[in-house]
Amino acid sequence: MSTLHNTDPLFAPARYSPFGICCLVAGNLMAIDNLADTARSLGMYMATVVTGLLIHATVSLPMVYFCVTRKNPFKFCKGIVQAWALALGTASSSAALPITFQCLEVNNGLDKRVTRFVLPVGATVNMDGTALYEAVASIFIAQKNNMNLSIGGLITVSLTATLASIGAASIPSAALVTMLLILQALGLPTHDVALIFTVDWLL
Repeated sequence: MSTLHNTDPLFAPARYSPFGICCLVAGNLMAIDNLADTARSLGMYMATVVTGLLIHATVSLPMVYFCVTRKNPFKFCKGIVQAWALALGTASSSAALPITFQCLEVNNGLDKRVTRFVLPVGATVNMDGTALYEAVASIFIAQKNNMNLSIGGLITVSLTATLASIGAASIPSAALVTMLLILQALGLPTHDVALIFTVDWLL
């Protein structure tokens, strides 16, 4: 208890973070000339992210599973629906790990030696959804600032988003922190992340 008491001042600034975030978002909203156009752009951004994630989850991943195992991917997916639901609700792959272990070992009959090694590594490193999210967000911010990315710029976004997602913590909104690396690599203003923050909780 004494240790917790001694570290309490370190976490004191966190109590004021909601107020700081609200001021950051409000400041960017006040600077917007046409709020309707920005809201429409954010809606298109959200639709792009959701469409990309749906294609990845329902087409790309099942195809990879089928090509590697030659088994029905939808039967496998049925066994991990509970883990998917928990990951969606918590926005954290680490929080869903216990249920994921259970789904893979009990429902899909995978070897514990495999799941206990692969899942913790995958929950940290294999964050492909985060990479997609960061790449789309970076392109959105570039377009908002009237910057047309070349093929080289798009490749830079893809590579940087992939590397940044590997280093991202598996906690909610961690992508917003690593996204700053991508924006700096492209020379884009980092304060525009506040716009992404307004819809991040929905995605």
